Amino acid sequence: MKKYLEAGVVANTHGIKGEVKIQPWADSAEFLMGFKRLYIDEKPFELVSGKVHKDCLIAQFEGVSDINTAMILKGKIVSIDRAEAKLPKGSFFIQDLIGASVRDEGGAELGKLTDVLELPAGNVYVVTGEREILIPAVPQFILKTDVDAGIVTVRLIDGM
Repeated sequence: MKKYLEAGVVANTHGIKGEVKIQPWADSAEFLMGFKRLYIDEKPFELVSGKVHKDCLIAQFEGVSDINTAMILKGKIVSIDRAEAKLPKGSFFIQDLIGASVRDEGGAELGKLTDVLELPAGNVYVVTGEREILIPAVPQFILKTDVDAGIVTVRLIDGM
């Protein structure tokens, strides 16, 4: 598992005092506010202040105090350190699922989980094997997720 997890992108600057607008790829901008530091190019940036604006995080980093310095960060990927993330029990990072073996409840391998579509109604797992299968990420279909072993056990219905 990777030490740093991609969590968003610096979409733009915000104002003239060095704040940046981060578009989160994580659950929410509030999730990113729970970190004391974020990483850009694996370099730590201490979060001095942050606020949620719409669906983005407006962040002020230590040492970034003007628009010119903030412009250098525009377009950069923002990451978090896995060790600093406090996930609720039973939760996991979507990135950790990519590449997992997907098996039906009888143990037959269906393919590899190649993508997770984040749709308004919920996530959908994309499984690529002999054919592509789209599986809603709900308890009726996702029976077990073992991130450490890299195995997702699913129940399929006719037509899937």
